[in-house]
Amino acid sequence: MAVIDARGIYYRDLNKQVKELVDAGERKVVLNNINGQRYLGDGLKGPARLVINGTPGNDLAAFASDIEITVNGNGQDGIGNTMNDGKIVVHGDAGDIIGYAMRGGKIYIKGRVGYRVGIHMKGYRDKQPTIIIGGSAGDFLGEYMAGGRLILLGLGLEESEPVVGNHVGVGMHGGVIYIRGEVKPYQVGLEVKVFEANEDDKRELRNLLSDYCQEFGYDLEEVMNAQFSKLIPVSSRPYGNLYAY
Repeated sequence: MAVIDARGIYYRDLNKQVKELVDAGERKVVLNNINGQRYLGDGLKGPARLVINGTPGNDLAAFASDIEITVNGNGQDGIGNTMNDGKIVVHGDAGDIIGYAMRGGKIYIKGRVGYRVGIHMKGYRDKQPTIIIGGSAGDFLGEYMAGGRLILLGLGLEESEPVVGNHVGVGMHGGVIYIRGEVKPYQVGLEVKVFEANEDDKRELRNLLSDYCQEFGYDLEEVMNAQFSKLIPVSSRPYGNLYAY
């Protein structure tokens, strides 16, 4: 195990150190005193694990493959940008565009997230990326989503606080979004329909949430003891008419 005190280290120098360690075969790197250094874990190919103590900057683990990252703090924008595989666990809140164009792996956020989470997520056959959010999400959740699974739990919110914003699934043409609680028709895109999760859906949710709850110490039965809404697209070409002659 390698330990780096990142206090005051320029992000390029820090990323170079981490890459050299992983390329040399180091399987666990602990980064202490992280304070906004961006691009951590970008393009790394594992197997390897990063433990980040602090708040990393934008684009954490972009293009990463087979990397496990634990963030003991909050995350900023662009976590898992075009991520290929691996697992990211954030023990706090996170910003916007989490999982942009994500192609595989898992992202677990304990708290709230911002806008456009899961935008352009993709899936291919048995490779289906997964994002699970414990708190609330802003507008445009799952925008242009083409595959994978987005799960929003709404845990720990104030009674009057909405679980999700508006324009959910706008342009969505693949994948599935599960939201713990009720979703109003005006909140979703025209190409998306809202259904109540059935027994098959709940079995899938239980399987996906088991690992998430274990990571954050939640009671799986308590989390599952609620209504889940299932959002799926009803058109594979939501904007086809814009380009038709």
